[in-house]
Amino acid sequence: MPDTWEALKTECMQCRGCELAETRTHVVFGDGAETAEILFIGEGPGQHEDEQGVPFVGKAGQLLDDMLEMIGLDRAKVYVANIVKCRPPQNRDPLSTEQEACIGWLRRQTALLRPKIIVCLGRIAAQAIIREDFKITSEHGQWFARNGVQMTAIYHPAALLRDVNKRPDTFEDLKAIQAKVRELCGHTGV
Repeated sequence: MPDTWEALKTECMQCRGCELAETRTHVVFGDGAETAEILFIGEGPGQHEDEQGVPFVGKAGQLLDDMLEMIGLDRAKVYVANIVKCRPPQNRDPLSTEQEACIGWLRRQTALLRPKIIVCLGRIAAQAIIREDFKITSEHGQWFARNGVQMTAIYHPAALLRDVNKRPDTFEDLKAIQAKVRELCGHTGV
């Protein structure tokens, strides 16, 4: 029986697939339009996301909202998810075992969504989605195609908060995303 959004979310909320379930406040399933043509994928929830159960709501989330607005995208019309659905302690990188335990949820979300464009936010997401040896510093902004889906990776908004020198490159990457959205989706604000 194929997934529905409601059934998938209900099942995910009960997940005990790895040790992150022991320390979470909320499962951070994902957020946005269930018909979105663009999927943004981060690595995992931080403290604010864990508290609220919504991805990208802290300072990095505010910057992501600003980045989307800059290229004419409405966050309510895209979909935002993470590789892992529960917060790693002290916001550390999710372990490979945690990613493996959780990636099935993201695959099922992606299958329901059927996006035209996937944007990986940061190295962890790019290595899980695009290629294991992805180098964010040299490959950000490059496009990859898989199963008819166009994929790219940009610096994680948290990295941009720590290092403003990455912002000019990210601005160029965002303009390329905007162009790809216009090419594949026919309009912005999707």
